[in-house]
Amino acid sequence: MQKITLICVGKLGQEFLQKGCAEYAKRLSSFCDLRIIELQEELIREKAAGEALIARALEKEGEKIFAAVPKGAALVALCIEGKQISSEELADFLRERAGSGHADLAFVIGSSHGLAPAVKQRAQLRLSMSRMTFPHQLARLMLLEQIYRAASINAGTRYHK
Repeated sequence: MQKITLICVGKLGQEFLQKGCAEYAKRLSSFCDLRIIELQEELIREKAAGEALIARALEKEGEKIFAAVPKGAALVALCIEGKQISSEELADFLRERAGSGHADLAFVIGSSHGLAPAVKQRAQLRLSMSRMTFPHQLARLMLLEQIYRAASINAGTRYHK
């Protein structure tokens, strides 16, 4: 069974997001071995944080991300400058990975400041959900739904219309 890990910097706050993510995680259990890892966001105490301070925080978060990526998993970084793909294309990506002998995937959602450049560089796929900006917690729910949709497409179920 394909192993999919979501590495998320920051925790889910609102109950409705927690419930939504739990629902899609439950649904995905039929299709993959899903693991969600929440990493502590680096605190930036200054209100007007400079670029250097943010870069240091992202670097520290990047180190935590790299430590959390399962051995052999392909890294998928969610970032605004990433490639926008359809649900069908995500299904193709999951299917190709599953058939390649290197099935495991690690999707990464960064903090409110994004992802360290090193994480983006190491990613096998940079993925953008939209040109619009979404809260990172909502992005987690949206990503889980899209992974479920892709798995449903690959399984030939009626979820995707």
